[in-house]
Amino acid sequence: MTGTERKRSAVWGKIQAVRCEDIKEWCVRRLPILEWVPVYDWKENLVPDVVSGMMLAIQQVTQGLAFAALSSVHPVFGLYGSFFPVIIYAIFGMGRHVATGTFALTSLISANAVERLVPSTGTNFTAKNNSGVLGLSEFEMQRIGVAAAVSFLGGIIQVAMFMLQLGHATFLLTEPVISAMTTGAATHVVTSQVKYLLGMKMPYMSGPLGFFHIYAYIFKNIRLVQLEALLLSLLSIVVLVLVKELNEKFQRNIKIVLPIDLVLIIATSIACCYADMEYVYGLEVVGHIPQGLPRPKLPPMNVLPEVVTEAFGVALVGYVASLALAQSSAKRFKYTVDDNQELLAHGLSNVIPSFFFCIPSAAAMGRTALLYSTGARTQVACLISCALVLVVIYTIGAMLYWLPMCVLASIIVVGLKGMLMQFRDLKKYWNVDKIDWSIWVTTYMFTICFAANVGLLYGVVCTIAIVIFRFPRSKTLNLKSMKEVEYKYKTEDNCESLKQVKIVSISNPLVFLNARKFHADLMKIIQKDSTSSQACEDVNKCEQNTLLCSFSNGSCHGESLQPCQSERRILILDCSGLNFFDYTGVSMLLQIYMDCKNRHIEVLLACCKASLIKAMQYGGNLESENPIFFESISSAVNASQIHRKYSKFSEQSEV
Repeated sequence: MTGTERKRSAVWGKIQAVRCEDIKEWCVRRLPILEWVPVYDWKENLVPDVVSGMMLAIQQVTQGLAFAALSSVHPVFGLYGSFFPVIIYAIFGMGRHVATGTFALTSLISANAVERLVPSTGTNFTAKNNSGVLGLSEFEMQRIGVAAAVSFLGGIIQVAMFMLQLGHATFLLTEPVISAMTTGAATHVVTSQVKYLLGMKMPYMSGPLGFFHIYAYIFKNIRLVQLEALLLSLLSIVVLVLVKELNEKFQRNIKIVLPIDLVLIIATSIACCYADMEYVYGLEVVGHIPQGLPRPKLPPMNVLPEVVTEAFGVALVGYVASLALAQSSAKRFKYTVDDNQELLAHGLSNVIPSFFFCIPSAAAMGRTALLYSTGARTQVACLISCALVLVVIYTIGAMLYWLPMCVLASIIVVGLKGMLMQFRDLKKYWNVDKIDWSIWVTTYMFTICFAANVGLLYGVVCTIAIVIFRFPRSKTLNLKSMKEVEYKYKTEDNCESLKQVKIVSISNPLVFLNARKFHADLMKIIQKDSTSSQACEDVNKCEQNTLLCSFSNGSCHGESLQPCQSERRILILDCSGLNFFDYTGVSMLLQIYMDCKNRHIEVLLACCKASLIKAMQYGGNLESENPIFFESISSAVNASQIHRKYSKFSEQSEV
């Protein structure tokens, strides 16, 4: 082999090595399960995950049956929706505490397409005509075909958004908009279940102002209320609320809570069976539950053009609600979530299960909160719940024939308690930013009057319009006061402590458009200081490199100085240029305060307006032994020197 050939082979070997590394990195990035499974701690995590998985399986089964009925399809398809999407998300999702499966809001959206294309009063479908698939009628199979088509197309839209890298555009979805949209959609779900709670037979109503038409029909036909169904619904709701409140109260003392949903289903099914309530009182029951899993089948492609609107609603509403839960769990348990990867995970969780007759899926607040309370560590808990759901599908499902529909409706209504309690956010938004309060109210009204996707679109457009109107009125930051502080303290003999002080100026409004980048840039600087291994600089170098960092449009520029590891650090935020803010901006400041506190960094805010001080004091728990708000940067720096001397004196006194 010549020298040239050897060089070529060496270069080719390096290229192959680089390609292998790139492929491995890409696989880990797109398949997060490859990252956490090899390092899974079986001794510490297995028991909590098993306990959480058992509790989650109970909720998956009950909500699967309930949300399938909400989607206007046979309840058995809810069991499939509690099995297949969970496995897909465990492979591709990054949320370790996110419980994917059937979801009330996406079920309600898909029900619009099902009732429009396969109406229950239609003459083209007969319930007696058996399709030969799962032992269900042709009518039921056509209904689930429409729901599966919505799931398929919604997943395709989410995958397309992933390929276009649109996950980062979620900063347009502010917390007030998401809260108002989910609260309005939850109100729609409760309204759709009123007919089951009252035992009434009524036509399906949707479209603009359909919410009001439903209640008008109920009051007009109030005599049709079935007393037995109403009493059973009230009893079920009271029992569910009381037991769940007790579970929340004593969850710190006991890890395994009472599965009241399962107990209620078993008790009412047995009572309905022995009392023959289906025929004696005319109660509507779930009916026949087929056993086993279906064979995969392509959703009906001819339906796709007619379900585009519902598919977009499922894609947007499901992703927004799921991403909010994933980011919340990541913040709570100190890990990161990629917005674009979540798009891929939820997209595939809708596309692949649609071949197995699954309704649209997303993460649910109640199930995710259950994983929190039961101490789940990873997605192993969700996989264990899948195994138990599979047992139900093959063995126990047939025993649910006598389950009353009014009990399922009660489970749905009580399960939406967390979303409905978001009405309490109105007081918070009123005290922090009245414009956010008005956005919440109007977004909720649009959601009630039209639909969840319309309310979401209105909230985003309204938020952008208001920010565009407010931004030109903002002023730029004058750095004069910061330069004066720098000059003043360079001449004094206290550089040892001054070099522990970092002054950061916020030079633009802090709103949802730049809040994330502001937090990310500031954390990068703090992280750089924390991980640096350089020794403390001498006094002269300290005088030359005192940090003055300037923020512009949320981006940070400047150099930082590594403090002594034994000295505490102080971060001073100059808020003189913070002309206006919204709820997202205040939340980000509070998050920065808590993150710095966890890193043993004291945060002081200088030149704050009274409205900002009021908003921060109301929006979060600012527990501190010393004041954190100051009239000027000089007073903040003086206070930091006094605190330092006092802490040293306290340490010497203790010694």
